[in-house]
Amino acid sequence: MDAAERGELIAGRGLRGNATQGGRRKVTLLSLDRWRALTAELPGPPSPAIRRANLLIEGLDLDFTRGRVLRIGEARVRIFGETRPCHQMDEACAGLQAALDPPWAGGAFGEVVEGGAIAIGSPVAWEDGDAAAAAGATTDRTTPSSATP
Repeated sequence: MDAAERGELIAGRGLRGNATQGGRRKVTLLSLDRWRALTAELPGPPSPAIRRANLLIEGLDLDFTRGRVLRIGEARVRIFGETRPCHQMDEACAGLQAALDPPWAGGAFGEVVEGGAIAIGSPVAWEDGDAAAAAGATTDRTTPSSATP
């Protein structure tokens, strides 16, 4: 995954330029805070780019958020479920699959219900107005796949 300063989420499709637009996993998200906590003891520690999520979110908890709508910059994403780690995680970093095994530790996936521009530092908040959970949350980076423009 290649980090990008900005991107665009397309309603019903996903992140512009991502190789796998459409389907149920239109966009994937990873919590930087959770990643750092779970991988601190692993060799490296590994970069979150290994996880290959489209969006890296900081300051916001993604745990047990199925059905909630997340506003990211000008866009809105409905969370469909958690992203489970697979054997490829251990191929990238020994012990990573086990580190990401707790519920929701591998991040979340969802559908873009309203498209719009996003960028590093874009405000991120739960649509239901859960201000306590969203205080100070931002996007850390957007990562469209380099496979196709």
